[in-house]
Formats: sequence, C-alpha cells, structure tokens
Amino acid sequence: MTANTLALVGDIGGTNARFALTDLSSPTIELLESRALPNADFASMQHAIEHYLSGVSAKPARAALAVACPVGNDEIRLTNRAWSFSRSELQRTLGLHELRMLNDFGAVAWAIPALQREHLVTLHGDPAAPLRGPISVLGPGTGLGVALIVGSREHGWHAVETEGGHVGFSPVGDEERAISAWLTAQHGRTSTERLLCGKGLSEIDVVLRGASAVLPGPSLLPGETSLLKPALREPAEIVAAALEGHDQAARRTLARFCSVLGSVAGDCALIHGARTVVIAGGIVPRFIPFLRASAFRERFLAKGRMAALLESVPIHVITHPHPGLLGAATALRAKEF
Repeated sequence: MTANTLALVGDIGGTNARFALTDLSSPTIELLESRALPNADFASMQHAIEHYLSGVSAKPARAALAVACPVGNDEIRLTNRAWSFSRSELQRTLGLHELRMLNDFGAVAWAIPALQREHLVTLHGDPAAPLRGPISVLGPGTGLGVALIVGSREHGWHAVETEGGHVGFSPVGDEERAISAWLTAQHGRTSTERLLCGKGLSEIDVVLRGASAVLPGPSLLPGETSLLKPALREPAEIVAAALEGHDQAARRTLARFCSVLGSVAGDCALIHGARTVVIAGGIVPRFIPFLRASAFRERFLAKGRMAALLESVPIHVITHPHPGLLGAATALRAKEF
C-alpha cells in the first residue's frame, strides 16, 4: 500500500458521516479504520473529514465521497443537512490528487454486486439465485434513497443515481389519506420520502394517534376525537415498542410503514423494469421478521394487471453495516462516475 493507492471513502447522510480507508491495489475491497461521526458535532463536512483524517495512520491521496443529495454541480448542498461545499475547493483544502463525488444511494447501489450473500436477507425468491438486473434499490433512513443498477455480472454493472424518493405519495385507504393530508398541511406537498424515513415513521405515528390535518378541528380518522397534536415519538422508540408487542399504536404505525414501503417498492420495480428489488437503509434491517409478516408483500403485488409480472421478482434486504462505504470503494475502482 502506497499513498497513491490509499483512498478515503465516505458516506455522508443527513444524520451521520461514515469514513474509512481502502487500498485500491488490493485484489479485494477492504474497509480500514472505519468510523461513524454524528453530523451534529461538526459545522461542515470538511470539518468532519479533517477530524477523521487526524486520527488515521496514513493520509490518502484520493477520495470518493457519497453524499445525500444530487452531485451534478461543483456546488453541493445536502438535502437533509445544512451543509454545502464546493467540491473543487474541498479537494484543494484536503490536498487530494483526486476527489470523486456520488450520490449516497448511488453508492449503496454500487455495493450490491460486491456484497457477500451473508449480507443479503431474502424476503421473497431463491436466496442462492444470482442477482439479475435491472435491480431496483430503495431504502428508508434519514430520507428515502432510490437507485437503479443495470448490467450483469458477466458484462459489468452500472449504477444509475435517482431522486426517486421525492416522487408524489399515492395513498391507499382512509388511514393513508389522513396521513397524506397531515403531511401536506405541514409541508405543502407529500412525497414518498415524507413517510418512508425516520421522521416519517414519527409522523405516521402521530397521525394514527389522533393528530388531524388542521388543528384545532375534527380528526380525519374514523373514531378519533382528539383535537390536540400528540407528542412526536422518536423512530427508535416506535420500532422498539412495536417489536416488544404491547404498544398497539406502535404496531399499527410500523405495520402502516411496511405497507407503504411495499407499495413504493412495487412502483419502483415497475418503473425500472426490475428483475430484482433490494431494500437498504438504516431502518428496515431492525425489523425484518416484522416486515416479512406485514402486508408488505401484498402491497408490493397490488398492481392490478401487473401483479403477475411482479410475482417472480426476488426481494432482498441489505444487512451489511457500511454499504455506502463499500459502494464508494467499488465505484472508485470502476472509474464509473
């Protein structure tokens, strides 16, 4: 390993910044000295990177950074964090010979062909079957990431970055119409990301516990009479309470989250012409058995005349602890961005 073959890889989301080093001359991808830093502890992404580099054993000459926003311009602004920077200025400041940027979920997509099977849990389909493209990739975290992988193992893979999490939400049934009305009252528009993320889980919970779209006013849910907005609960609290089993409101919330995720995953598969669907992000791996038992599959297939087409699409969940870092390292080797 030399300075020229050592690279910094980063996965910067709305909540945490994850970094590692990787040796590009190694025949296999290894993530060295990986570390996660809370974004709230730093005034900028540059400060977070400098803090990480101050504690590592060697200084890299190259970097690939995955960020939670579009990356087409020199000026980059994170969608769910008040950080912005110039990529050319950041490269000069950090003294890098090469700096490549990619969308954070594009990085997750790049990781999928490099994953070991032990880091994929199969919800539907043959766990041993090879991955077939196109592959739809989506995942709730601080936001909702959506990406696409095209190609094959024989001819090479290519990740297509998208902002698919920001498409409009299409509610099904009274509960989802009430949730959509609440979110539209708060934000002016309801995208799928407004529901399928950590904060979205809290928003679903508060509506299902009695919040109405305009306060004060009658509840939009049958049987609900509260005129006051219940306190928002933390996403981790809701998931833990739902899995523990005694909190029916939490179970109702998580079940609705899984149902919406199924609908959106099915939509992505149809839009992409997917032969495989992979779910990533920091939320879903915490409750895979709950997801499997939920209406996720039913809603995934609830596409009218296209239901039969989706029957054969395998669905997997990524359990790798750092898919964004793995994907950034894979993309840097591939020189594809």
